[in-house]
Order: sequence, then structure tokens, then C-alpha cells
Amino acid sequence: MGKFYITTAIAYTSRKPHIGNTYEIILTDAIARFRRLMGDDVFFLTGTDEHGQKIEELAKEAGIEPKAYVDGVSGQIKDIWNLMNTSYDKFIRTTDDYHEKQVQKIFKKLYDQGDIYKSEYEGAYCVPCESFFTPSQLVDGKCPDCGREVKNAKEEAYFFKMSKYQDRLMKHIEENPDFISPESRRKEMVNNFLKPGLQDLCVSRSTFKWGVPVEFDEKHIVYVWIDALSNYITALGFDTENSSELYKKYWPADVHIIGKDILRFHTIYWPIILMALGEPLPKKIFGHPWLLNGDSKMSKSLGNVIYADDLARHFGVDAVRYYVLREMPFAQDGTITYETLISRFNADLANTLGNLVNRTVAMSNKYFDGVVENTGVADDLDKEVIDCAIDTKNQVISKMEEFKVADSLELIINLARRLNKYIDETMPWALAKEEDKLPRLKTVLYNLTEGIRYLGVLLSSFMPETSDKIFAQINAEYKTIESLDEFGKTASGAKVGEATPLFARIDEEKKLKEITEEIEKAKKEAEKNAKKEESKEEEKFEEITIDDFCKVQMKVGEVLECKPVEGAKKLLVSQIKIGDEVRQIVSGIAMAYTPEEMVGKKVVVITNLKPCKLRGVLSEGMILAAGEGDKISLVTPDDLGIESGAEVR
Repeated sequence: MGKFYITTAIAYTSRKPHIGNTYEIILTDAIARFRRLMGDDVFFLTGTDEHGQKIEELAKEAGIEPKAYVDGVSGQIKDIWNLMNTSYDKFIRTTDDYHEKQVQKIFKKLYDQGDIYKSEYEGAYCVPCESFFTPSQLVDGKCPDCGREVKNAKEEAYFFKMSKYQDRLMKHIEENPDFISPESRRKEMVNNFLKPGLQDLCVSRSTFKWGVPVEFDEKHIVYVWIDALSNYITALGFDTENSSELYKKYWPADVHIIGKDILRFHTIYWPIILMALGEPLPKKIFGHPWLLNGDSKMSKSLGNVIYADDLARHFGVDAVRYYVLREMPFAQDGTITYETLISRFNADLANTLGNLVNRTVAMSNKYFDGVVENTGVADDLDKEVIDCAIDTKNQVISKMEEFKVADSLELIINLARRLNKYIDETMPWALAKEEDKLPRLKTVLYNLTEGIRYLGVLLSSFMPETSDKIFAQINAEYKTIESLDEFGKTASGAKVGEATPLFARIDEEKKLKEITEEIEKAKKEAEKNAKKEESKEEEKFEEITIDDFCKVQMKVGEVLECKPVEGAKKLLVSQIKIGDEVRQIVSGIAMAYTPEEMVGKKVVVITNLKPCKLRGVLSEGMILAAGEGDKISLVTPDDLGIESGAEVR
């Protein structure tokens, strides 16, 4: 029995994970469960990444402290991981004290040995990806990873000497061709990043506070690469001075399971950090593809997000696990829609697997009071079925060595199809009508029961609840992978349980209508809540004195740019020139003015209003207008050549 250490990427605590995010934990769980089935001593790690500028901003928008914000989202993530019946051994949070202490020690060690130095960074920065980019790395002026807008940033920072270890990493990848998998991902990393040459990596930030402080320079916090990536060793008890026995037992990791979008961080940054620490590299980094909604990546802004808990409520946990594992190819993106899920559910789970188990157990109870007996009355059909069962077991083991989970499930369902065909070929209902054919009928039902036992064992890593239900219905005694080496472990004379449907066929039209109504109801509720929030954000005025009014500073401004505020029907955000400065102001005028109509207008602006955020967008003043709803008129100066910046009295 060998050790097997497997990890997921730790989930970022910005928001609730959708089914595309959840796919990774289900995939990793299936692999971990299969290795346990094979007899390995498995340690399965997952967790949450909880620091960074984006978290700090989201917490501020929510009006709470960052720790309270990540506590809520991390708990939500853990709840979904548990709902999906994942068997992780440890759930790490990067806000855990032991992790933060080791991150500080790792940073100090790398600094002391000259791998980290202080300098200054100036360039394009993507907040969601927490990444800096050079102008040549941008795509159409936007982030090359997520396609969002970037902003120019300049700050003092510590840098890691990536180039120092570049040749050593290249040599390791060349000597270990399975280090990065699939092969297409390895070629991408080598050709796009290593061969062009590595730039030194920014590993600290000083413009926000939510992170692990650099122990010897508390103006800085440790940046995500050293903080988040180190979780794979800190979770085991790594220490720069004296690591735990758990670390010594399980490190290096046998495989990091990660999404293809964070491959660079795990195949270049992480191995180089480990090299600098003098620690062994993980044996394999597997970059899985994305699960798309139709043809598009899931995005809240696109409104095409599907959540795992909603799917589980409609279809059951094991059906969701089966679908995402079955539909995700090894190297290409997979897809999910409610229509395709229902189709796969009915075809594979209800018609093929569920029908097979139900028919077999029901016939055993009907014809022989549930007793299964091998009378040895066999022919060539029986040998075909037996060979198919044993061959399926061998092929599944082979495919799972390569993490080809979808191929493994296809093999298992094909065995179920072969057993259904065996029923059609032997026609038990016809055999039951003739007394002299009853011994043959007993053998047929025995073979079917034994074949179903194979299905139960092989499905246990992918659909654990369904596997247990199958074992209960056939009263299976042998449930190990070793018990599949020989067909016939079910004791002759054993008795099956009661036939209970595993999966009830879904009426597609009815289910889609139910889901659509649910989505519409949720959308209306969200809009209702958004309106409440919007009304809270609108300024409320009280009666004031002339002295109060004299405190208000008003100037003429000229609108240079204007666009809608995402997710807010009433709000526009304008860039307004006021004398020598340009301010960003959010106004509730979208029902009366289009962004195009606003550009070039002279408006009256309150300039000494305290800045605030409306729908998460900074507003540095207020435009004066009269009216409400779609009957709004801006307060504008007469066209007397009055320049922007002129005071309004």
C-alpha cells in the first residue's frame, strides 16, 4: 500500500462557487476515492484562498471586515463541498494561524538567501486575477487571463528571482515529461512562458492591507503566489526549521489537480519556489479543462451561472457527480445545460443502470423468492458477459492511472448496457415458463447479480451513494476491487433485497418548466432587493439653514465620458472635467439620459460632497438635476461661454 497525496486548487473566497468551480472538487474526490479503493494511503487536501485586494474591496462594499467576509464565503464553499459528498481529509484556510506563520517564515528564508529583493513595480494590474502584466502581455489592452480591464499601478514591492531557476525548471520538465499533464498544457507552458524567458515575480504588495504581513517590513503584505501556493505544504506541517512527520510522510504531492487557467502559477511559480526552499517538486500537475454553460464560460455578469446545490436539489447529488465527470473530456472543455443533463440522466442512469438493477432484483424475488444460485447451466453468452465484466475492471484501472475519469465511466455504463443486452438475449421471462429451463434461469439471474456487483464496486468512487444502494439491493458481501479479479464471488444461495428504483425517469418538459419558473422567481427577487439597495443609496436630505447651504461648493463641469453602471438600471457613471481636474460621478439619471446624450454637456456639480460608492462604483460628487423617474432635467448653465470649473453661486 503506497501513499498518495492529492490536492485541489484552493477556492478563492470572492463569491459562491458555481458548478464549473465545483467540478474540480468532484473530480479530485473521484480520483482520491479510487486510489483508496486500490489500497493506497490517501491524503486529500482542499480549502480556501482568502487574502488579496479583491477581498478587501468586496468586504468594504459589504460594509464588513475582510475576515468576516471570508468566514462567510469559506463556510459556503465548505458546505457545497460537503453537499457533493467529497471525502477530503483536510480543509485549509489561508487565514489559519499556522499557515500565516509559515508563510512569513518562507518569505524570510527566501529573502535571507537572496532570492527575494526589494524594488519598485510599475505596470498594468488586474485586480480579479491579482496579476501584474507588461504591455506586451496584454491582449487588446486587457488582462490576458480573464479579459477584464486593467489599471496602471506603481508601488514599492519585493520581487522573486524567477530567472535564477529557469534553466533548472526547464531541465526538470524535459526529464519528467509527465510532470505537466495533459501534454498540450506542458507544451503551452514551455513554449509560451519558459522559452521566451521569465521575469522576476512580484511577491509583495503595499497598497492594501488584507494579507499576511511581511514580518520584517510590515508596510508590505505577502502576495498571493507565496501565500496561496504554500498551502500545499503548510497543511501538512511544513516548517522551514523542522517539518512534521505528516509532511515527511506525504510530501511530495502525487498530483495537484488545478484548472487550466491557473496552470502557469502551479507549473512555473510553485516549482521554482520549492526549488528555492530546497524541497522536492510535486510528481504531477494536472490541468483540467473548463465546464462551460453551452458554449460560454460561466459568469455572473453573463447571467449563465449554474450552482451545484440547485442541481443537486433537482437531480440528486450522484446524478450531478455523474454528469460532470462523464461529460468532461480529458483535454477539451466540457459543457452543461439543463437539457443535456436531463438527457444523460434518463439515458444512462434511469434507463440503463437503474432499469438493470430494478429488473434483476425484481425477477430474482418474483421467480425464486430473492435467492440467487449458480447452477452452472451456461453457454457462450455467459462467457461473453463474464469476460466483459473482468475486462471492464482492468480497463477502468488503466484509465484511472491516467486520470481519464470520463472514459472510465463510459466503460462502466457500457458494462451495464451489456448486462441489459444479456437480459434481452436470454429472456428470463420466457425461461420462467418452462420447468426444465429454471436451472438456466437461475444461472442467468446469478450472472446478472454478480455483474451488478461489479458495477457497484466500480461506481463507488464516482457515485458513492448509488453504489451503496446497489450493494443494499443485492446484499453484496464483497465490495473491494480485489474481489473483481474473479467473477463469481457472490455466494450461491445468497438472497437479494427489495427492488427499489435508483433513478426515476425525468419528464424533460415538466422539469425545464419548473427550473425556468424558479430562475425567474429568483431573478425578480434579486431585482427587488437591488431596488431596495438602490433606494438606500440615494441621498436623503433634511431641512437646512442658510449657513448649511453656504457650505455647499458648486462648480460647472463638462462631461467627457459616460457609461451605464453594471447591474443598475437608473445609474450612469460620468467622467467630468471641473477646471483642471477630472472627477468620476455616479448619477441616477439613466431613465432620462443616454450615455451618448451626456457627453459634452455642461452640468452643475457639488464638488465638496464626501466621496461614496454607489453599487460598488466610486462617486466623487453630485450632478444637480430636477424631476424624477424618466422626467429628469439636468441643471445646466446658459450657453454664455462659461468654462468648466466656474463657481456656481
